[in-house]
Amino acid sequence: MALLTALGLISLALAALSGWLVLAITERPQWFRERGIPQPVRFRQLHLDWVFMGLLLIAVQVAAPQMPDWIRGLIAFGAIVNPLLFVPLAWGPAVKSNPLFVGVTLTSFLSLSVGLPALAIWAIA
Repeated sequence: MALLTALGLISLALAALSGWLVLAITERPQWFRERGIPQPVRFRQLHLDWVFMGLLLIAVQVAAPQMPDWIRGLIAFGAIVNPLLFVPLAWGPAVKSNPLFVGVTLTSFLSLSVGLPALAIWAIA
């Protein structure tokens, strides 16, 4: 199975499982806050991003199965890391000032910001 397809299916599986977490934060957000998670809504964002990225990964693999490996790598990295960036944000916005978080965020966003346009140019050309 192609790498991006496999990663897409894993992302969709994680989205399906995290639906239970979304149910919990919808029904009992205070339970999370009482346990030191002040912004549990970030888990909903994680859930939705796993759905979006899973579909994106499968779609780009179907649309351009022979894409260069460097493009595949950029897209895979960004699609894996971007959803996970919501996890530390559940504990509050202070993490946004952490240099490591900022660096990982910029690298992840940059990987998709370069990888997806590069794929479009490569596939159309």
